[in-house]
Amino acid sequence: MEFRVLGPLEVIENDRPLPLGGLRQRSLLAALVLRANELVSTDQLIDEIWGDSAPARATKTIHVYVSRLRKTLGRERLATRPPGYVLHVEQAELDLARFEQLAAAARGATPERAAERLRQALELWRGPPLADLAYEAFAQPEIARSDELRLAALEDRIDADLMAGRHGPLVGELEALVARHPLREHMRAQLMLALYRVGRQAEALAAYRDARRELAEGLGLEPGAELRRLEEAILRHEPELELPDPASAGAAAVVPTVPERSVLVVPRALTGAEALLGLAEPLAAAHPPRELIVACVVPAPELGEATSGLTVLRERLIGAGVAVRTAAFSSPSAGEDVARLAAQENVDLLLLEGGRAPIDGGVGEILARAPCDVGVLAEGGGTLREGPLVVPFGASTHDWAALELGAWLARSTGAILRIVGAGMVAEAGERDASRLLADASLIVQRTAGVVAEPVLAAPGRAGLAAAAEGAGLLVVGLSERWRDEGLGRARQALAEAPAAPTVFVRRGTRPGGLAPPETRTRFRWSVTGAPR
Repeated sequence: MEFRVLGPLEVIENDRPLPLGGLRQRSLLAALVLRANELVSTDQLIDEIWGDSAPARATKTIHVYVSRLRKTLGRERLATRPPGYVLHVEQAELDLARFEQLAAAARGATPERAAERLRQALELWRGPPLADLAYEAFAQPEIARSDELRLAALEDRIDADLMAGRHGPLVGELEALVARHPLREHMRAQLMLALYRVGRQAEALAAYRDARRELAEGLGLEPGAELRRLEEAILRHEPELELPDPASAGAAAVVPTVPERSVLVVPRALTGAEALLGLAEPLAAAHPPRELIVACVVPAPELGEATSGLTVLRERLIGAGVAVRTAAFSSPSAGEDVARLAAQENVDLLLLEGGRAPIDGGVGEILARAPCDVGVLAEGGGTLREGPLVVPFGASTHDWAALELGAWLARSTGAILRIVGAGMVAEAGERDASRLLADASLIVQRTAGVVAEPVLAAPGRAGLAAAAEGAGLLVVGLSERWRDEGLGRARQALAEAPAAPTVFVRRGTRPGGLAPPETRTRFRWSVTGAPR
């Protein structure tokens, strides 16, 4: 059996597509396929399929859809596991998994073999991902993630072709790609290099000027280090731009390397940048290193002052050995433009300041749109300080993102990492969270190389406040229903009177901070096994 999401949703058996039912039933199947081999609760399925308009009999309808899909797929495929369901899919049965596997296998291969594997990966695409569910809210984050993976693989394939000497045929392809994706800087660099190698130096420099204009008009940014260095190399006719010797073609990139991933810091005002940088600097220094991008959205009359202040900040950070770019811009839709900036700059983590209602207004819009993980620093709690890193943990989607950020900070600072779960309620006789915390600790040790100490706390804010006493940072995942409920009562209480420096985390669809450098795939965590 073959499950296909790189195009319209399909399940193929014996070379024929299986009937998958109507829109809602197909949506349920897609939600399970996107979390293959993970437990998906009935409540989460209801929320993703219907959102705020769930019918009164939604749970019964889910049971009906599952029963129909079992008749199509086989009972062993779709297992009931309270409080929901698990769809069992082997890696070779899912086209997205095969695509990612081929793309990963290309890294480190010779240019010819890398290009071949990447072509095989790209040939798996039958159109836009989940094309028949493109307007369903639950599918849109995965559609955006998959599109990003495809573009990244396409850029990798073009890099391999350039290193193999196939620059001539690439010019036309790259011109069309740049027209469709004008803000992707690496595609611009590839076009410049291909033009230069076919003897069109003036057009290569014109391509740089076009890139500079598009970035300034679209994002208020100057070109990044890759494009700037490439322009300088073209002007000097540097030998490194020529086709590399076949013996060393796989050993080094054509253009000087800079950090490929970044941490984006967006303070409400320049005076708030230092609190966010207290978090961002150790994260950027961790392996693999990240570039820091500090961006301020200010009223148009304040652009000059903000730019001058950011220049001073940039010089200080460069003096401390940090790779950094800064930008100030004005915008009538700041949340939308900040999210777009995060999408364009290969951002692992976006850090923001929150007010007394941390996720309202523009911050809420950024949370809804940004593809990366987002951390919102609570007002009044200060920034990272000496002490353990404390992560309340209940295994929800955003709890895993909070744990990932805590592990990333622990690895980069050497601080103790503690994960907090609910202790047993004696009169109820319920199981405490120690088994869950142990599973999570084992996964963190495998992936981050740090130990997460389990702590059982009394239920409610008072128990968490006691566990967070003396903490260097409290890292709290958002509720699964943050769009509808905001922070919720307990988290809002933490925001209004932080027990320690506190950051609220929303998980994104892009790779998190602990994703290895050789993959752009979202680090997927599961208490049923290692991250996949």
